[in-house]
Formats: sequence, C-alpha cells, structure tokens
Amino acid sequence: MPRNLSVLLAAGAFVAVAHGALAADGDVIATIGKNKVTEAELKAAEAELGPQFQSMPEERRRFAVLSALIDIKALAAEAEKAKLQDDPKVKAQLEFERDRTLHNAYFAKNAVSGVTDAELKARYDKEIKAMPPRKEVHARHILVKTKEEAEAAIKELDGGADFETVAKEKSTGPSGPDGGDLGFFGPGQMVPAFEKAAFALKPGEYTKEPVQTQFGWHVIQSVETRDAPPPEFDQVKDQLRQLVLREKYMAMVGKARQSLGIDYVDPKMKAQVESIEKEIESGTPAAATGKPAN
Repeated sequence: MPRNLSVLLAAGAFVAVAHGALAADGDVIATIGKNKVTEAELKAAEAELGPQFQSMPEERRRFAVLSALIDIKALAAEAEKAKLQDDPKVKAQLEFERDRTLHNAYFAKNAVSGVTDAELKARYDKEIKAMPPRKEVHARHILVKTKEEAEAAIKELDGGADFETVAKEKSTGPSGPDGGDLGFFGPGQMVPAFEKAAFALKPGEYTKEPVQTQFGWHVIQSVETRDAPPPEFDQVKDQLRQLVLREKYMAMVGKARQSLGIDYVDPKMKAQVESIEKEIESGTPAAATGKPAN
C-alpha cells in the first residue's frame, strides 16, 4: 500500500477521488472526520499547489493535491480544537487571507475577464500612433586588437578597398566572416562609443579614426538608416494586457478608496502618509517620519 494512502487511512480519512471532468463543484470527494472536501476546494488547492506536482500524471497529481489538502484540513481541525482561531495573530492572518481572496476575485471578475483582444488591439494602435520615430542604423565594422591595425585598415579603405572584403580578411570579431555585418540596431543596443560613432555616419561613410571600446579597436561603416519598425501586435500583446490591467486596477482601487473614505487613525502613520503625498505632488523627497519598520 502506498505510504501516503496508508497515512490517510490511518488518520481516518475516506478518500474518493472523482474525475475532475465529471465532478461538480459542490460534490464531496473526500471526508476527514466530520470535515468535507468538495470539488471546488480541490480546484482551489490545485491552482495554488498544482505547480509543485507538474511532473506527475494528471490523476496522480490530482491525488497528490488532494492528499496535501487533507493534510491541511487535518491540522486545521486540530488547531480549531486548540482554539488557535482565537489567537489575535491568527485572527489577523485569517482576516487578511479572506480580504485578499475577495480582492482577487473581484478584480478577476470585473477586470481580468473583461479584457478583450479588440480592446488590446485598439490600445496597440493608439500606442503605435503616439510612438516617436526611433532611428536604427545598419552597420558593418572591422574589429582588431590595436590602434595601428585599425589605422592600417582605414588606409586600405581610403585607397579604394571594399569594406566587406577588408572585414572578412582582418576583423577578429564574430561578424568578420559576414563582412563585419551587424545588421540594424537602435540606441542603447551597443556600447556608447560605438553607438555614437555609428549614428554620426551617413550611409556609405566609415570612421576616419579608429574607435576604441572594451572589445578592441573598430572601424565602422554605416550601410543604411531607417525608422525602426514597430513591434507586431502579437509580440507585445501580453505586455499590453498587463498595462491595461494595471490601469483598470488603479482606477478600480481609486474609486473604491474614494467611495469608502480613508482615515489614518495612528498619528505617526498619518504624518508619514501626508509627507509621502507631499513628496509625490512636489517631486521633492520628504524626510521620513517615525522609525523604520522592522
């Protein structure tokens, strides 16, 4: 007999694992003493604990979650016998967990489930339209170890040599076999000295002085420039969803706060909140009040 199952039976638990597809949320799938475990509770536990058992087959995973849930209920029953639910710290934790669960459920029902692809596409179009043009440069380079080698390469180019050919012959960088081709890149993608030199060139031009970086000495050629194409909708869809959800959350919370009204009863907390609010409004850091939290 598997060890987990024998432990459960020894504890007086009757386990009847129903197939999730066949069980309704209200169905009782196990009992432990007088306590019942419903399909809805198992689903909630699976959402929280399931990732721990991802490598198991579905039915084994379902039983593993049920086993863990029964363990929780077993000790919770013992805790209630010991009146731990009356302990102030436990009470506070239970209240917090209740509020957090309701908070998450309300947000999921009123925001998460309401975000459609059409809404995200409309937001995408708006963001793309407002996006300022972003230049990119298509460049090649010749990378060598010394300044003298770079100067020699420039001398060859000044004499009419083909940049791509010289790069294939002399460049020590990984792009050397490709004629030094780096493709298109935008601001912030290259080290500062390299970026500054590359963006200062017109298409067809190359640097007349070697450019030094931590990688060595470069001779850089601008092949062409363009406005960077915007990302495709599918590439940023998930990021847009998070942005939209955050905005909905802030609006939802702001409305709820205003409707209920907030009073900071603790004088120190009230002073700290007022100080932070002034800091946010003015953009000037305010002195912290009270002692830092431990």
